[in-house]
Amino acid sequence: MNYFCNPLNVNYRYQFNLDQRQKGVMKICREAADPSMIFFKGRYYIFASMTLGVWVSDDLAHWENHRLPESLPLYDYAPDVRVIGDYVYYCASSRDHNCDRFRTKDVLNGPYEKIEGTFPFWDPNLFIDDDGRVYFYWGCSNETPVYGVELDPETMLPKGETKELLFGHPHEIGYERIGENNTTLPASEEEIEAKYQAFVKSGPVPESMIPAHLKPLIRGMFTNKPYIEGAWMDKHNGLYYLQYACPGTQYNTYSDGVYVSESPLGPFRLAENNPFSYKPGGFLPGAGHGSTMQDASGSWWHTSTQRISVNHDFERRVGLWSAGFDAEGNLFCNQRYGDWPQSVDALREDPWKNPEWMLLSAGKAACASSCREGHEPEKATEENVKTWWMAKESGKNEWLTIDLGSVYDVHAVQVNFADDKLDIPCPGEIRPGSQARYIEEANHVTRWKLEASLDGETWFVVEDKTNASTDLTHDFIVREEGFDARFFRLSEIELAYDQAPCVSGLRVFGLGKGEAPAVPAFVATRTNDLDMVVSITPQENTVGYNILFGSSPDKLYHSAMVFAAGDHRIGALIKGRSYYVRVDAFNENGITEGTVTEKSL
Repeated sequence: MNYFCNPLNVNYRYQFNLDQRQKGVMKICREAADPSMIFFKGRYYIFASMTLGVWVSDDLAHWENHRLPESLPLYDYAPDVRVIGDYVYYCASSRDHNCDRFRTKDVLNGPYEKIEGTFPFWDPNLFIDDDGRVYFYWGCSNETPVYGVELDPETMLPKGETKELLFGHPHEIGYERIGENNTTLPASEEEIEAKYQAFVKSGPVPESMIPAHLKPLIRGMFTNKPYIEGAWMDKHNGLYYLQYACPGTQYNTYSDGVYVSESPLGPFRLAENNPFSYKPGGFLPGAGHGSTMQDASGSWWHTSTQRISVNHDFERRVGLWSAGFDAEGNLFCNQRYGDWPQSVDALREDPWKNPEWMLLSAGKAACASSCREGHEPEKATEENVKTWWMAKESGKNEWLTIDLGSVYDVHAVQVNFADDKLDIPCPGEIRPGSQARYIEEANHVTRWKLEASLDGETWFVVEDKTNASTDLTHDFIVREEGFDARFFRLSEIELAYDQAPCVSGLRVFGLGKGEAPAVPAFVATRTNDLDMVVSITPQENTVGYNILFGSSPDKLYHSAMVFAAGDHRIGALIKGRSYYVRVDAFNENGITEGTVTEKSL
């Protein structure tokens, strides 16, 4: 079977960002985001921001990187890709100039034919209806909406009136509020003006020199309004599903919502199931700004952006999840165990299939050859991508060991490397613009060796990548037949730029031989229109919990994974709607479903 584990196991390139808001401070991180996924001539392709290439797969589980030609706008965000007949159409975002389109019959070899653009746009999405008519959607702002217009299919020129399709409504739609766990409502006009004036007075250039089209964007930094962005359109059973991202890529609640209409240009109504893509918890949170497509078998998949946002707000990765439409036409996405190993084949049969293998490494003991203060070994097992073990020195003599506490039947390991604050010269020329940056051209390598042991004394090799030519910083190793182990040792680590080893997650998956948890006890309290608190009673023999909620007992499509009992606030509710809630418990041995309760207004 073909297994994958989010984030996708692909190369993520470094970006050297000149942060102009901080007067030229250089921020360095890996980034990929805003994925457009298509099925074209028997293969799957993911185009993501700031990768200089395209990821290609035959099975949705194993991906290879291929470089794209320099003629494409590889430094522009949110590449949009669609199949029209024998062609793949490609474009990306710019507010500073007209955005050109490109088309090709061969993604990897080209050539790419240029179609001159006629207007600037951001976060584009092209949609081809069943009747051959072409529509275009765009928008990325906390001040302006998502727009739509019909295009001439031959010239790609706008045809007819541009329409404002959807705005943010953070006072009525909880998941649109910014902040961790959707905590913050928009600021008042007086607060916005005061912060704007303070910024321009202390900024790198006087207000008189700021271009007029940038002033609303700067003001938008202080509004606390959600970004409404990342449009993507699908059609199913005669209905049009206009998807959008909010509230901001740097938050754990970065999600995708959806509106529905009988017409490609509206009017649109908020769908019953929202946000349909939402992952605020687990090892790597975030599930916003993506795309939804059918594979060769007719199964639906959603790919979107996941958040790290430590070294830069745009330090991001890409995830993939099973999706679909229920009998009532609700678009859904399964993120209940969204960063655990999943089987592509099993999810095709049942998009809500629970994972076969449990998380074995959460909270387990760890030790290392050395560590820096604040980056102790146990950071590698606390299921938080924003923290990591960091060795004192670079070099192959550093190592990390974890102890699962018992012997388990192990089937998969995910090795996640992090970047501590890098302070190195930019290896290339910074490209100017509103987001001045250089994308690393060099192909680095990530190398390591993973060993396992039953007793901590006699070791056997699980995977030896000491001679690897790949740069896979979220590498995923599967042993479908399984093997017994208690201890794991990661050593001989070699990272880009000769960094000291940093590991945010040495994550082990498999099966224990004990009992699954008891049915968890909880109380869900609706505290206001947009929030509820789920209070989980502590219980033994439990690693964590999944809080599930939705519009009916059989539509618990939303989930939030937590690793402790107690009070947990859910801020993604919609004003005027009632919800059903269930809490499931999991440990190394299995998943135990809870009892559903209704939380009315």
